[in-house]
This record gives sequence, structure tokens and C-alpha cells, in this order.
Amino acid sequence: MRIPRQKGTPFLPEKMNNKQQHINIQHFEHGSIFDKNDAVSVEEPLEIRVEFGTKDNRSIQSLSITMRTPGNDGELATGFLFTEGIIHKKEDVLSAIHVQALPGMSSNYILVSLNPDLQFDPSQLQRNFYTSSSCGVCGKSSLDSLKTQIPVKSGKILPALSPELIISLPQILREQQETFETTGGLHASGLFETSGKMLYLREDVGRHNALDKLIGRALIDGKTPLDEHILLLSGRASFELMQKAGMANIPVVCAVGAPSSLAVDCAREFGITLIGFLRENRFNIYCGSP
Repeated sequence: MRIPRQKGTPFLPEKMNNKQQHINIQHFEHGSIFDKNDAVSVEEPLEIRVEFGTKDNRSIQSLSITMRTPGNDGELATGFLFTEGIIHKKEDVLSAIHVQALPGMSSNYILVSLNPDLQFDPSQLQRNFYTSSSCGVCGKSSLDSLKTQIPVKSGKILPALSPELIISLPQILREQQETFETTGGLHASGLFETSGKMLYLREDVGRHNALDKLIGRALIDGKTPLDEHILLLSGRASFELMQKAGMANIPVVCAVGAPSSLAVDCAREFGITLIGFLRENRFNIYCGSP
């Protein structure tokens, strides 16, 4: 079958910022095919290494390789270390800097220097930190392995959240997702006050990376624990995202998509209110009460 070719948008040179890249494609619509310039989300590896030890005896170890959207890499590394229980406060990190492999080349290697006073034993890490943009770190054997790491809840009681406030959050998040509007390929995490005011928004090809960036920013700004805030996820709620929310003491997690069974178990175990399918003026409450 021969498809008619129509004159479309002229091919443009490939352009890229840190979140999206413009490429030349062929677009089919209404029986015809034509040339078009399209935006796609950027995905690149990031290796996280840590420098640790006393002032006189420093060592460096590779800790994680994650596929992420470039940008906010210091936040990503800091948030990852925090949600994995390696650091506990912003003072535990002296610096998080990119290390260039060759002059003039962008760096996909970040070195996090830990405070010499922080006790860090790499031999006691329970698993190999390899993550992908699709699902993040998977394979926790049970919720029991998290119980010793999740911080004790502060006991603060949030004001009751109205259904009207809850259903307003996705639209607020979507209006701020500039890269999603052009590529459709990024997950987002948004942190809100109980008034509905959005404090932070972070996007990434990996949903777990978006949340690590958000929590990392909050830690750097000295706002943790986040025990008076609401987290909104642009996609589904997975076990790992609930684990990260628990590490940050977030009491309410809302997701536009569905939760997994283990995410619900995690929310129940750690006293997190979990809301799913938050869209089109409706939602499901899987655990707790808003």
C-alpha cells in the first residue's frame, strides 16, 4: 500500500536541552504521512558514587546506576541516599558534584561527599543498587526489611482534607509540567501543603527518580520530615514509592494511577493515607482517611 506523502513541518536540526530532545520523524494521520519535528524526553545514565570515611582515611565507592532525565542530579543523589537510609539530614552531605570524564563533555557521574562524622559501612548494604527508569529498585523480600529504617511518626495530626482540595491537585500539577506537555514522556512528583499550595515539582523518565529529586530538594532546604504535606504522583503508586514516602514521613500519598497490592500493604504498615485513581473528580481511598 502506498501512503500519500504530504508537505509538513520542514526538518529542523536536532536541538536538545537537559530534559528534551527534538528529532525528525515521519507522522501518519488521516491517511497521509508527512515529515515532522518532534520532542522526546531525554534519558541518560547517572552513576552515583559516595566518598566516605574519616578526614584522614577517605574512600570512594560506586553506589548506584540509574537511568534518569538530566537535571537536578544533586537533588536526585541526595534524595536517593536519604530514602535508602544512608543519610538522615542535610548536614550528612558535604557536597554533591559532577565529575567530568573529559573536558567539554557532559558528566553522567556524580560524587557525593559524606560527612566524616557519618557512620557508613558499605559492606552492610543489603542489596546492589541498580535501578532502571521503568520500575526503580525492586526485590525487597518483605516489609519487615523496612521496619528498622522507616522513621518513627511525629504524631502530628493533619487537618481534615476536603474532597474538593484533593481533586484539585492533579490539575495544579499538570499545569506546571512544561516538559510533559511537549513530550508526554515524563513522570512527576508534586509536594503540597494541606492548603493545596504546591511547594515542589520534579519530573523524570523514572517515577522513582522524580520522587528522589523532590525529597532531595526538601532535605537540602531543611524541610524534612515532611509530616505536614501531601505527595501527588502523576502515575501509579508502587511499593518503592511508598517506601520513599515513608522515609520522608509523608502522611498522605495521592496517585493519578493505580496502587499495587504491596503499595497498599506498605501504606497500612506505616500509617500512610493512600489515594489512587485521582482523576476526573473521583478517587479511591485504599488506606487511612484524608
